[in-house]
Amino acid sequence: MSRKWLSSLYHTVWRRNVMRSGVLTGILLILALFGLAIAYRAHMQGNFHKLKVKAKITNERQEATVPHPGGQEAAVLLRTRQAGDSTPEFLSATLLPGRGMNVLQITAYIPGKGEVNLMASPTVEGATAAMTGKGADADGQASLAMGGAFEAPWAGRIWGSPAQTSGHITTVWRGHAITLSDTGNGATNGLMLTQPSDTAGTTGLPDGGEAQAVYRAGDYGVHWPSKTEVTVTVLLSSRAVDLTVVARNVGDTAEPIGIGWHPRFAVFGGNRAGLRLRVPAEMRAELRDQGAEQPTGKLLPVAGTPFDFTSASGTKLGMADLDEYFVDLHQELLDNGPQAELSDPSSGYGLRMTALSPTIKAIHVTAPANADFVSIEPQYNYPDPFGREWSKEADSGMVVLQPGQSTEWKVRLELFTVGTTPPL
Repeated sequence: MSRKWLSSLYHTVWRRNVMRSGVLTGILLILALFGLAIAYRAHMQGNFHKLKVKAKITNERQEATVPHPGGQEAAVLLRTRQAGDSTPEFLSATLLPGRGMNVLQITAYIPGKGEVNLMASPTVEGATAAMTGKGADADGQASLAMGGAFEAPWAGRIWGSPAQTSGHITTVWRGHAITLSDTGNGATNGLMLTQPSDTAGTTGLPDGGEAQAVYRAGDYGVHWPSKTEVTVTVLLSSRAVDLTVVARNVGDTAEPIGIGWHPRFAVFGGNRAGLRLRVPAEMRAELRDQGAEQPTGKLLPVAGTPFDFTSASGTKLGMADLDEYFVDLHQELLDNGPQAELSDPSSGYGLRMTALSPTIKAIHVTAPANADFVSIEPQYNYPDPFGREWSKEADSGMVVLQPGQSTEWKVRLELFTVGTTPPL
């Protein structure tokens, strides 16, 4: 009797009132929609993905941390080689906005050699490990041991006098005392070495790209006479790398400014003795000691001496140590400025550096006999520009900026085939 009653109830209620009325269809649709809503919510929260790959994630290697020299990511300009196999061309530039826009690396295609590094530098990871800002790198000295560090508000060394504070020296400009850190051989290579950028960015261009970083340096933390804003721009193309530094006085008093660049060009193939150097200078600043770079205040002619590198084809470096400030620069009639060259006849190519700013008064060349680099530094000022060894009439190269005024330092790098005059 119970089964008969339940069968009648199923037939009457379920099959007639539910199955045929469409109620079941509605219920199923509601359940389906509810399930889809739950799945969508889980997907948006990442739970659905986590459920699928949970076991896999636990076994995967964590993604490597991106290195940040000076606390900021490196800026890289890249371009694809377009010319034929017989033409050298630039390929990339790696810059460090967190360390004063140090030009850590420049790569180029050299016919018969392929892609080569032009700078004596470690990888970005190696630079990050060295550029700690502590200990031996407290004043940014690691920046001088790799790539090309920009120098401001002076280039080279300032000697000054011992300060009251241990480990410091004091120099004077127009009665304004400036206290600087002493590395043991004076204050070295400006105050940009550890500067992080305030803004930095890159722009792609048809034949390369441009990177720019702005540094609101203020008084550089040493009570420099005024406040300075420095803008560094690097423009990469197949034919050239243009380096530009603009310093603007944003304070309310006059200030002295010297700008330079401290590149370490790699000795390609280890052929140090076979390299040829050309420096278009008539004079050099006499130094008391090459290692200390302290000037005597005298300028000596280079003609007929071992320091004459004015030959159009360059002079062979050999294995002699070289640490000299060349001054009284001159340019050829059709050149855009004084041109220094470093060439390697065995590789068949050279690197040309043109000083495009007339305010570049000196080229400091450092070429240790057994080192893997040659440094050619175009800069405004002579060594120790505030030193008493220079007479009042001497122009030691510092530019004086009044409030609101700017000065531009600009240099162009070009590759050329040895034996040809125009850049390729």
